[in-house]
Amino acid sequence: MKAIVYHGKESLKYETDYPEPEITNENDVKIKVHYCGICGSDLKEYLSGPFFFNEPGSTNPISNLKFPMVMGHEISGEVVKVGTNVTEFTKGDKVIVEVTGSCKDKYKYFEDSPTKDKESCHPCQEGFYNCCEYLALTGLGFSDGGCAEFLVTTKEKLIKFDEDKIPMDIAALIQPLSVSWHAVEVGKFEPGQSALILGGGPIGLTTIFALKGHKAKNIVVSEPSLARRQLAEKLGVKVYDPTGKSTEQCIEDLKKMTDDGYGYHHSFDCSGVSATFQTSIKTLRIRGTATNVAVWAKKYIEYSPMETTMSEKIVTGSICFVKSDFEQVVDSIQKGDISTDELRLMISSKIKLSDGIDKGFLELIHHKERHIKILFTPMDDLATN
Repeated sequence: MKAIVYHGKESLKYETDYPEPEITNENDVKIKVHYCGICGSDLKEYLSGPFFFNEPGSTNPISNLKFPMVMGHEISGEVVKVGTNVTEFTKGDKVIVEVTGSCKDKYKYFEDSPTKDKESCHPCQEGFYNCCEYLALTGLGFSDGGCAEFLVTTKEKLIKFDEDKIPMDIAALIQPLSVSWHAVEVGKFEPGQSALILGGGPIGLTTIFALKGHKAKNIVVSEPSLARRQLAEKLGVKVYDPTGKSTEQCIEDLKKMTDDGYGYHHSFDCSGVSATFQTSIKTLRIRGTATNVAVWAKKYIEYSPMETTMSEKIVTGSICFVKSDFEQVVDSIQKGDISTDELRLMISSKIKLSDGIDKGFLELIHHKERHIKILFTPMDDLATN
C-alpha cells in the first residue's frame, strides 16, 4: 500500500509497496484512512528525532513493533473490517483514533512485549496512561499510523462520529482539539471564566475551540504572526501583538485586556519559551491557573516561587489526552458548541499522500507562516491541492 514511512532524522520515504496491515487479534479493527494531519511533533521527529520513535534497529517496548514505521496520528477514516470480538463497530462506520500507546496496551502485545514481566508504570497504575513512562503514539513510535491507505488498531482506541455533523476532513482535527481539551480540563476551567492563550499556532488555535466548548467568557490570543492573529480574530477572540515589546510591557498590556484589569482566570502557554512562561503566570489574577501545553526543549529557566505563593496561583502542565477528551470533543462539535465552519478555517490544504513529503512536511518546515493544518489523503479524489 501507499505510505509515508519514518526512517530516522531527516529521512522520510514515500513507499508504494509498504505491507498492508491485516487483522491479527479478535479485538482489531481495520480502517481505510480518509485524512491525516501533520503535527508539530511529526516535524520535530523529522528535524531532530527520534524522540517518540525508538532508535533505528530497535522496537517499541510495549508493542514490540519494529522501526521503521508509518507516520501520522491525526486520523479520520472508515471501518472496512472488524475482528471476531468486535460488536461495537461495523463496516462503514466513520471513526477517529485515540492514538496513545501505553502500558494499558500490554494485553494485546503481552506475549512478545519486552515489558511483559514488568508491572505497569506508576502513572498507568494510577490511571493516568497519558503520562505513561513508555508513552508513544500510533504513527509516532508505537505502531503504524495514518499516513497510509489503511491502518489496524484495537477497538478500544476508536470513537465513532456522525459524518452528517462532522465532515471527514474536520474529523482529522479532533486529535489536536483533544490535546487542547485535555489542557482545559487539567486546568479545571469553569464556564464564564477568562483565558489568555500564548501562541497562535495549531495548538494555540485549537485551544480557542476547547475554551469555547467550555463556555469561556473572554479569550485573548497573544501571537507575533499577523496571519495567525487574523485567523484568531475570525474565530471571534481578541488578539495581541507582542512583537518588539518587553515581557513587562506585554504583561501590563495583556492584563488591561481583561474586563476588570486584574488579570485572567487561566492562561495556556502554547509557545514554550521563557518569556511566555513568565507571562503566563504574571498575567493571572489571584488564584489563577497557568497551564503549560507546550513541549519544551530540555532546558531550565528562571522562576520565582513567590510569584505564585503571594497570589496563591497554580502552575500545572498538560500532556496528550485520554479517550474521554476525544468523546467530549466529538459531542461538543455534534451539539454545535464548536462550529465546523470555524474549524474549517484551520485547514490550509488537503494534499495527495504522494505529495506529502514535498508539499506537506517540507512545506511546513520552510513556510510554516503560510499554514495552520495540512491534511494528507490517500484518496486522490479528496485532495484539493
